[in-house]
Amino acid sequence: MSFRFRAIAAAALSLATLATGGLAQAADLPVKAAKKAADLPFFLVIDDRVSFSWMPKGTDPGVFSVQPNGTINGKTAKQVYSFTHFDAWAYGTNFFTISMFKSDHNDPANPCFTNGTGQIVSAVSGLPANCSGMTEIYGLFRSTFGWNEIFNTKAFTAGPLHNISFEVGMDGSTENSFFSAAKRDVVAGLQFAFDLPYKGYFNVAPLVYWEFSSHSVFAQCNLFAPGVAGVTCLGDGDRSFKPTWAVETNYYMDLGFLPENMQFWSISGRAGWYGAKGTESNAVPFAAPGNINTKVEFNSEPIRLTLDASKAVWGPKYSHFVDLWVAYRYWQNKFGLDHNNSVACTFKGQSNQTCTESTVYGGITMKF
Repeated sequence: MSFRFRAIAAAALSLATLATGGLAQAADLPVKAAKKAADLPFFLVIDDRVSFSWMPKGTDPGVFSVQPNGTINGKTAKQVYSFTHFDAWAYGTNFFTISMFKSDHNDPANPCFTNGTGQIVSAVSGLPANCSGMTEIYGLFRSTFGWNEIFNTKAFTAGPLHNISFEVGMDGSTENSFFSAAKRDVVAGLQFAFDLPYKGYFNVAPLVYWEFSSHSVFAQCNLFAPGVAGVTCLGDGDRSFKPTWAVETNYYMDLGFLPENMQFWSISGRAGWYGAKGTESNAVPFAAPGNINTKVEFNSEPIRLTLDASKAVWGPKYSHFVDLWVAYRYWQNKFGLDHNNSVACTFKGQSNQTCTESTVYGGITMKF
């Protein structure tokens, strides 16, 4: 396995654990023009990993509680369990991840009632909850097809540019919270893969993004008032948006400048921008009450610091079998909701702090 493949696989969790925004892509294969596809095994690399992480200040749009002193608490701690698969074959790469997010009481499973009152805990009430936290499942898939490999050439390698690829993918999620998000989308475009120092890489992918099936209880009829389906509200809360643009990036680099006896550290990160995709309730006229434009969504983990614990303890043969890491996550206009104006993001004229996520978190990743 080449160093580049090992680095890509080791960085896969940087892309996987933030699957809730739909942001990941694998790097291309090194140039193999000198060999024919028939001379290579079908899979050059197969890398499977599991991870556990803890996020102390996650958010879920529209789910919050009002404290006795009147302040709003829109944060929820989340436990994250993830499985990640990465493989490389003669013409490209495949990346798949599925994660389960388990929230604390401030993001309760739906329905949830307060003790003895019979009142539903939701963004409408802001009542503190004592119910079990909600569970979210999020899956993501990305595939690349390298131009150097397809056309059996080195023409798409120049300077730091390593390769150009076609990229396709899709995302899907479901959750049992009050918001009840259920997202489906597809992406397609190009990926430009660049080399970084210390055998690292940086990928950037301009894409077309189409979220064709989604759900929001805030767009559903009878939440705030009876309404008229298709005029002031959506009968079932299901939405289909307009295709828009997206840019996804990720990077990985070992800290090779450290002394040899300390070369167990690496940094990685990723960022994605997703264009405005229409109004929050596409089937409803823009002038309808509570129906506003979506905004550009920014989902990022700008930096993750990883300790290759297995290499440090057992030597290079076991590199990245066990990784310990800490990262910072920032997500603005979560799911495209305007954090300043969306009904799901505000409460009595002020932000409910649920449509912007900013948290430091950490975890452990194991290869098997």
